[in-house]
Amino acid sequence: MNEYLKHLNKIEFVITYACTGKCKHCSEGDHAPCGEHIDGEKAADAVRKICALYPIETVMTFGGEPLLYPEAVFKIHSAAKACGVAKRQVITNGYFSQNPERIAEVAEGLFACGVNEILLSVDAFHQETIPLEAVKSFALAVQKKNILIRLSPAWLVSREHDDPYNEKTRKILLAFEELGFAVGEGNVIFPEGNAKRYLSNYFTSETPQNPYVENPKDLRCVSVAPDGGLVGGNLYRQDITDILNHYTPTKWCGKE
Repeated sequence: MNEYLKHLNKIEFVITYACTGKCKHCSEGDHAPCGEHIDGEKAADAVRKICALYPIETVMTFGGEPLLYPEAVFKIHSAAKACGVAKRQVITNGYFSQNPERIAEVAEGLFACGVNEILLSVDAFHQETIPLEAVKSFALAVQKKNILIRLSPAWLVSREHDDPYNEKTRKILLAFEELGFAVGEGNVIFPEGNAKRYLSNYFTSETPQNPYVENPKDLRCVSVAPDGGLVGGNLYRQDITDILNHYTPTKWCGKE
């Protein structure tokens, strides 16, 4: 076992950077409505091989908007379920189609592949460009499949902060709570990408930094990009086992 990965217990897949929203808080910046997406077969194979080496507890898929390419999501989580991974999560804004049949089809696929938690991104920022009724339709379709849904809003400054964005977010959440959906902790926006560009007047020296930064000497999570890139390697060109076995912090930092 690689000493730098001895605590590895999570795998993340960025299905695509394409997105149906144009959120001014997005840490990645602007997204096109379509674009490169991950190879589901390669990703599923990586899940199986990593789980054979490490005690993976969580597999997560997100984006962009991952459900623009649901078949890739299904393949990844089917592999995770078969490997006995306990948490199989999807982060989505819930807006990938307005066709009721397609929404129901994707909800059925999420259930069939073993997804057991959906973190639904709803807040003032997402709902500036994403229609709320379409998101509700998706949430209700998933609810019928008994998949756990937690609302995952983005908060400006803090959850308690009094500002127009947070006030609108609270109203949006109330509309979902009335339908029986639970609200999770969500996250506090950090100053990167669009957030730094459009919301800079809200940030101070005490503003939280990116909470998702990993310690390269003690990785708990590996994240795979749509182009197959991860921790200094690429699963489209190399075997994932070799990538992990030869991982070093200098590769993570791009010094090799």
